[in-house]
Amino acid sequence: MAQFYWEGIDGQGKKAKGVMDAANAQQVFNQLKSKRIQPNVSKIKQKGKGLDKELKIPGFGPTVKPRDIVIFTRQFATMIDAGLPIVQGLDVLAKQHENPAMRNVLSKIKDKVESGGTLAEGLAEHPIVFDALFTNMIAAGEAGGILDIILERMAIYLEKSLSLKRQVKTAMIYPGVVVSAAFIVTGVLLVFVIPTFADMFKDFGGTLPLPTQIVMNMSDFTVANYPYILGSLYFIYYFTKRFLKTERGKEVVHPIFLRLPVVGELIRKVAVARFTRTLGTMLSSGVPILEALNICARTAGNKVVEREVLNVKQSISEGKSIAEPLQNSTVFPPMVVQMINVGESTGALDAMLSKVADFYDGEVEITVGALKQLIEPIMILFLGSIIGGLVIAMYLPIFKLGSVVQ
Repeated sequence: MAQFYWEGIDGQGKKAKGVMDAANAQQVFNQLKSKRIQPNVSKIKQKGKGLDKELKIPGFGPTVKPRDIVIFTRQFATMIDAGLPIVQGLDVLAKQHENPAMRNVLSKIKDKVESGGTLAEGLAEHPIVFDALFTNMIAAGEAGGILDIILERMAIYLEKSLSLKRQVKTAMIYPGVVVSAAFIVTGVLLVFVIPTFADMFKDFGGTLPLPTQIVMNMSDFTVANYPYILGSLYFIYYFTKRFLKTERGKEVVHPIFLRLPVVGELIRKVAVARFTRTLGTMLSSGVPILEALNICARTAGNKVVEREVLNVKQSISEGKSIAEPLQNSTVFPPMVVQMINVGESTGALDAMLSKVADFYDGEVEITVGALKQLIEPIMILFLGSIIGGLVIAMYLPIFKLGSVVQ
């Protein structure tokens, strides 16, 4: 027996956590379910095993990437649809996969299934790789005898989710590269270039123009304190990143993200697309709606969206509809609420959610394109202002050489 840390949501919708003795993570999951606690699979971790074989330090070994999971799901779906036994399919994929970390995971899952466990139980033992959504979908597929259909749906879902994520990352790469370049070039100028000008200006004598003097002072300060400046920047980055991962940090920052111009609209559309796609896929696969909403809330990616999804869950548990609590939503537009309402009324909620998700996937693509067009001139202006300002400040004394040299 080993000790496992766990976190979850109790029957009253409140967060709960603790430590439990169990043989494995699946046993912890089952015991929590029997106590009417909805466990967070990614938070079930064995005590004393903080660095799991699946969790590698970045840059120090292979990790399982979202693309690996997409490829596995698509290939596995094809094999199961063709009538290949689960164990044989897992064995083939484990041997041929390019990623050693993924091969290791698939081999363990194959051993679990071979020893009499279900596929869902094998997946649940690797929560870092296969999240609660994936595990619950596979469990529903095994229970209903439609594993091939579920895997096909999961493959489509993961492909579209990965495409959505790539679109957003693409929009963020350009400004990140430009800002990084601006900092690097500014640092090089202040540390290596400007001191050369400083020696030359000292020979001139006279009073330097104010912009030049300010840049010279900045250069002197940077050269004298660059280890402390680099250390401070690292600690600011580190603690900001840590703070944003805490519940308090998310509560503070996530509402601000939604209010940002253009970026806030992009986050809102991504949240709507992710929620409708996830919920539609789970409902069409037979996952109970309360459990599906709980998983949607955990995978929302924004605390504001998470609260609104949990309000929907509470509404349904009280016998109300999904659309009712969304009518006053700050995230879900009226059109989405109306389409969900129609889907509930006609009994085709899963199909309606898929249509909404497809529509908002297109909206995200349009917003990303608009964001790129907006960011490009802003970034050029930003970079040009910083570098150009430094260069002009250093050449001002030369332009006024006649008045500087006495």
